[in-house]
Amino acid sequence: MGRVVVTPEQFRLVLFDAAHIASVVEQVAGKVGLGDGEIRVEVDEAVPLGRVRVTSLAPVTLAVQGGAFEDPKRPRRMSDRAIVDAVGRALFRVRDRLDPGFGAPPADSDLSLQQSTAWDANAVGRCDRAGLAPSKARRLYHFRNRHGFNDIADRVFERLWAADGLTWGDIERACQETAGARQPV
Repeated sequence: MGRVVVTPEQFRLVLFDAAHIASVVEQVAGKVGLGDGEIRVEVDEAVPLGRVRVTSLAPVTLAVQGGAFEDPKRPRRMSDRAIVDAVGRALFRVRDRLDPGFGAPPADSDLSLQQSTAWDANAVGRCDRAGLAPSKARRLYHFRNRHGFNDIADRVFERLWAADGLTWGDIERACQETAGARQPV
């Protein structure tokens, strides 16, 4: 099993435990298939928002806004469920980026909202199959907000959710398919 390093080691603004976060991330990394290398988790405890960004692949480094690990019903306290959801999605996307067969997606900052949510639908579907138990309804609603509230978007979501072994080209084609069905605003 690889090493997980969480910073800061001591949290001052939120009631998080770095050793516990590292333990949860290790478990998730093992289920995702990234258990060998070092994973760095850099938590900005001063930001209550929920964004998680991959800032490096060597070593894998996740920049986490504190809200991503927070229990939504208990402010300032961490939630294992939130950690699993945020890290699982990010690490499946890391695994894709490290797989030459997946292709060469743009940097996260260059992804369109549609590309990002389509890729997330597939990553979180794989989380589900890995036993990480994400909320499918939450992801479907997020997908619909970016791809449209219509039957075509729902079919594309289901296909992405259930698929293994997709390539970046498959993600792009899914986005093109939903674009053709969206109503102009």
